[in-house]
Amino acid sequence: MSFKSNKLRKSANGQDCTLNVVGVCNYNPETTVLCHINTEGSIMGGKSDDFSACFGCSSCHEWLDRNKGTEEDRLYYTRRAMVRTWRKWIDLGLIDV
Repeated sequence: MSFKSNKLRKSANGQDCTLNVVGVCNYNPETTVLCHINTEGSIMGGKSDDFSACFGCSSCHEWLDRNKGTEEDRLYYTRRAMVRTWRKWIDLGLIDV
């Protein structure tokens, strides 16, 4: 069973994309959603926990879901985006460290 949070999912609405994939990102916060990142908690055909996620515009979300780019690119962009998203959640008071 994976961790789900409506607060974290809704927090993506209107946010800047944290993936910012070069040559892909549309920089439109109106299209931003919470994108789940494949981690060891992922189940085949399922989604990762909501804290294994980042904010992604529609273009970057499609890039991520379709496994475009090299494995190294996906690792770089998703790790960077996850940390950026966690910082935003801390600023918004949604998670406390």
